[in-house]
Amino acid sequence: MRGKACSRGWRNDARSSAEPDLGLRYPHGVLDTGPARALEPACSYRKAPYRMATSKAVPKRKHDGWAENIKTIVYAVLIAVGVRTVLFEPFNIPSGSMIPTLLVGDYLFVSKYSYGYSKYSMPLSPPLFHGRIFGSVPRRGDVAVFKFPRDNSTDYIKRIVGLPGDRIQVKQGVLYINGEAAPRTPDSNFTYREGGIREELRRYQETLPGGVKHDILKETDGRENARRPDFDPNKEFDANNTPEYLVPPDHVFAMGDNRDKSSDSRFMTYSGVGFVPVENLVGRAEILFFSIESDPRDAWWAFWEWPFKIRWSRILKLIH
Repeated sequence: MRGKACSRGWRNDARSSAEPDLGLRYPHGVLDTGPARALEPACSYRKAPYRMATSKAVPKRKHDGWAENIKTIVYAVLIAVGVRTVLFEPFNIPSGSMIPTLLVGDYLFVSKYSYGYSKYSMPLSPPLFHGRIFGSVPRRGDVAVFKFPRDNSTDYIKRIVGLPGDRIQVKQGVLYINGEAAPRTPDSNFTYREGGIREELRRYQETLPGGVKHDILKETDGRENARRPDFDPNKEFDANNTPEYLVPPDHVFAMGDNRDKSSDSRFMTYSGVGFVPVENLVGRAEILFFSIESDPRDAWWAFWEWPFKIRWSRILKLIH
């Protein structure tokens, strides 16, 4: 029978009378040790079963990784839509109707909060409500982006020259607001290239009521037949000799700075801009963040020419 577990040391098993009496011989005789006893450790340790710890990470399931990626994309889209709807939206200039203030190839930010928010402030213009929230009327002279009133989808950018209740007329190329001519001062000629064609136009500095000054371009001050004594602008249209327009409530009157190459509120036909509803305003043009020359003759693959096409002096230029 095995001995019980105890403190450290060696312990004998129980004696057995059948065990022979053994002795150990030493040089001086026999040392009687008594009956032979089997020695074993006083305490026997039995190892308990256990599991080996492992540091190997359990691999994530593939669909968990996809879920995280989708979640990140959704968050990014929501943030982008929020910024685009509430704060700023980027636009680029594809035509020359606002030269010299804005050139073809300019990229700019439009502040969405300047005139409040309408359904046109949001992507795809969902019909969630009518009118404007936190709305305000533009200041005379603002450069504004608005939805083309004839289709409510195309983005136009022009300068606001007439406010609700104003009387607007152009006579011999000069803008009249409420019966008073907006003074214009001749400046140096302006040369630019559009569609591969070099053009040189007369530049003037125009001053609007309230003191806003900006540059405009003029090619002509009207057709020759508009100088006839019997010329009637209500019967014969000439963009430089128009009838007097009364801006209705909740509308504004917009014109391009490139006066003879702009389709704007002077054109009241179905294809023209006409009066712009305040609800159609998208925002006010604030700052240029990039500008590059655009010429259809340039090869798109000539990337080594790109740095020389960038208009570095226009980057971060404020729009007035």
